[in-house]
Amino acid sequence: MRWEEGGESENVEDQRSLPVGMALGGAGTVIALVIALLLGKNPLALIQQMQNQAAPPGVHAPRQESPEEARKVSFVKHVLFQTEQVWSDLFEQQLHRTYQKPKLVMFTGKVNSACGLADAAAGPFYCPADKKVYIDLQFYDELKNRFHAGGDFANAYVIAHEVGHHVQTLRGISIESKHLKLPRDTENQLSVRLELQADFLAGVWAHYADQKWHILESGDVEKAITAAQAIGDDKLQQQAQGYVRPEKFTHGTSQQRARWFNEGLSSGNLKEADQLFGLPYNKL
Repeated sequence: MRWEEGGESENVEDQRSLPVGMALGGAGTVIALVIALLLGKNPLALIQQMQNQAAPPGVHAPRQESPEEARKVSFVKHVLFQTEQVWSDLFEQQLHRTYQKPKLVMFTGKVNSACGLADAAAGPFYCPADKKVYIDLQFYDELKNRFHAGGDFANAYVIAHEVGHHVQTLRGISIESKHLKLPRDTENQLSVRLELQADFLAGVWAHYADQKWHILESGDVEKAITAAQAIGDDKLQQQAQGYVRPEKFTHGTSQQRARWFNEGLSSGNLKEADQLFGLPYNKL
């Protein structure tokens, strides 16, 4: 993947050097002060120490960064920039609206979002309450080593999928879909459809990003499809428990995820994403 094309997004917050308490802001400060009082420490001295250590969101706290880490950070900023450009164009051309760019938060281990405290083990996620994408960059190592789905375009697909959830939020799809009358053959059909639609939207991004910057190289699409298949509900359940329970699916099967990403990549039609909510479940 030619990910260096375009620029770097300025909408990235680096919280990798911040303890979770620091990133919490006011709540973290209150907890720390209570502990200081209980231990007989000077609260004013503690406040000064926290102010010296904490960096405001979006500002890099001092840290030693390996060349590989620096590459990952630059990669994330470039891919986010590409999503910003593509979705800004599509919102204007196809929806006649202005695209509101999301923030992307890089963290390590745990992070506090408006959706609650999250652990890196849960993987990258999007929080509609604060309109931010969250990712621990070590997830890319897991994608490569555990799921055998490495490669730059596969990694870019992960970001594009979460940005797809942001597009859903801006379009009001997440709210509107809650009122849909779906068959009761699974407990989590709505979640599955939303996730498959985010896969489709990731494909739409790739369609236009390749037109604009010629980012795709030989084998890239196959790597992204491999990543989509690797994190399908059926495959993850089989690995974790040795059997599959479709009624517990939340993201769709490996085949479904690969199919809808490829559909978006092929068509590039934003409005076609909505057909997911009109299909019978066995046609997804």
